[in-house]
Amino acid sequence: MNEQKLTETEIILMEILWKKEKVFMKDILEEYAEPKPASTTIATLLKRMQNKNLVGYKLYGNSREYFPKVKKEDYFQGEMTSMIDRFFNNSVSQFASFFTSNAKLSQKQLKELRDIIDKEITD
Repeated sequence: MNEQKLTETEIILMEILWKKEKVFMKDILEEYAEPKPASTTIATLLKRMQNKNLVGYKLYGNSREYFPKVKKEDYFQGEMTSMIDRFFNNSVSQFASFFTSNAKLSQKQLKELRDIIDKEITD
């Protein structure tokens, strides 16, 4: 997954692609708040993301319609797996312990997590 890791700037762009599914450059630029990035900046990011095999495009004359080649859930699952491996010695229980101790979760949130885990155990 390392070769596919997105930068923060690429994640912002990828969020647009995941949301819209298929977009032209003008559609991408419309999604950005002011000050909007230059289209050349977006084109550079898209090229880098194509090289990472995360974005594809279909050519219509001189226009490119861009689309994500990876689902959002799949990308972030890979990121989480990589983080757990790197920071928690591939131990989900170490990650869970750290998360629940440091996330300042309310009793309600902890109960919701327990309910999710209980559901996974019984399914």
